[in-house]
Amino acid sequence: MMLIREIVQHAFTTGCLTVEAEEQLRQLLRKKYDVNDFKAFMLLQQAAMSGSVRQESRERALYECAVSKRAASDRALSSCVLADRTTATSSRV
Repeated sequence: MMLIREIVQHAFTTGCLTVEAEEQLRQLLRKKYDVNDFKAFMLLQQAAMSGSVRQESRERALYECAVSKRAASDRALSSCVLADRTTATSSRV
């Protein structure tokens, strides 16, 4: 199994922490690790917070949120248009 610092190094090299790498980190952090792995993990956290390393899971979550908001907005717009048409039709009668 990989060391935490190897996963961190890969994230810094690519500029992205993948969902798979996050899961590997979770598993490794449940076990014993040395101070160098801990320091590497702390550097990765700082890099993710500053945006110098992208987090794939956050990008997916933001995308899914945007898609959900767009769908809700489209539904609301559709119901407003439908209500306007219904009102227009009933006022003509």
